[in-house]
Amino acid sequence: MEIKTVNKAENIRDVIRYLQKFKNAVVVIYLDDNTIQSPLYSSHISDIALLHQAGLKVVLIPGARNRIDEVLSLSQINWTYHDNTRVTEPNAMPLIKMAAFDVSNTIMTSLAANNITAVIGNWVRSRAKGIINGFDYGTAGEIEKLQIDSIKTVLEHGFIPIFPCIGWNAVGHPYNISSMLLAQQVAINLHADKLFYVIQDGRINQQNFEIPSTFALSQSGDIPAMNLEEVDEFLQNNSNANNTIKSVLLSAKEACRQGVTRVHLVDGNIDGVLPCEIFSGLGQGTMIYTNNYGKIREMQQSDIPSVLAVMRPFIKSGKLLPRSEQQLEQNIDEFIVYELDGGIHACAALKKYSDGQAEIHAVAVDESFSHMGVGPKLIKKLIAKAKSQNAKSIFIMTTQAADWFEKLGFKYDLIDSIPPERKQIWSPKRNSKVYRLQS
Repeated sequence: MEIKTVNKAENIRDVIRYLQKFKNAVVVIYLDDNTIQSPLYSSHISDIALLHQAGLKVVLIPGARNRIDEVLSLSQINWTYHDNTRVTEPNAMPLIKMAAFDVSNTIMTSLAANNITAVIGNWVRSRAKGIINGFDYGTAGEIEKLQIDSIKTVLEHGFIPIFPCIGWNAVGHPYNISSMLLAQQVAINLHADKLFYVIQDGRINQQNFEIPSTFALSQSGDIPAMNLEEVDEFLQNNSNANNTIKSVLLSAKEACRQGVTRVHLVDGNIDGVLPCEIFSGLGQGTMIYTNNYGKIREMQQSDIPSVLAVMRPFIKSGKLLPRSEQQLEQNIDEFIVYELDGGIHACAALKKYSDGQAEIHAVAVDESFSHMGVGPKLIKKLIAKAKSQNAKSIFIMTTQAADWFEKLGFKYDLIDSIPPERKQIWSPKRNSKVYRLQS
């Protein structure tokens, strides 16, 4: 019961921290049309309303492919796809425009039911995609410019802007543009803090993809985060993967490359996926990032309560020796921590002895991050630190994690091998075993 209460408290602290971090942040959300037509649509809209009410500046770009297909089919107008772009004759454009605005109106009406005012605008200047390698793309358009000042004014007045997948040229001629690309460009031009792609069946996991063995996975087997190099590696391993996922990853990579802080791919089949992804460290989707996703640094005075909270379950289970706040203060220079978005989720320490040996101790990783490879990163960091200090040898002492340390290159050693001052506090009752790093 106590552990559950502690976990609940940590979750609440996460939410409060993220609320502070993302207040007034610009969040661009692409909703694919399958999500809009799903049973969870109303729940997602309710969550978007809550995000807006929490102080986030939300921008919405709805997908309209299914609705456009429906309207064109009813009018018996044919179309094709070339390079994932819809190609039609000019007579289809009025119907495409009607269908796109119909979807945007659906979103606006749903937000109104949640007491949120939204605005549908013609903020997109576009041009014809034209003829490429001899192929005429007809009514398909490219984004030329966005009216960013107008969009910012809408946001500053507390409204949610909604973008239909239509752009207009200088003389008012409309073109059909990609909603996914539009979301990317809006996020880039607004310098958005986050760009979300809410896609049906949008999970990237072991069940559906070939995942490189070096990738960190969540407990459910999903990839919680990828940097740009990992995106390239993933795409190389999954050249025959779902075209939608590939398109989103390529779009996410370009958005990050052009300054969007983070891009998230989340599954529209999961209720509450948007607030869970925003207000927790790991979330429930896959985040694409350039840098600054978690960092290892030296422990600071203000970290001590959080470090003690991370240690507490390990102390309770007997994996770690009890430590007090005063002990951590006295040995603060020994500790490093893993920080993600202002929260501490792991710790470890290095103690140097008078005979030149060094001990790695107090290794604790938040259970939610145990599959993220955080622990090995901490150990690697401390090994490098010990070597930089010319440590004669590096050892650890453990009661329940021998297998884990063996995988990191440590081998069993005799208790008499440790420094005398360390042996003085060794207890036969606890009976910790010694493992030493093999050079």
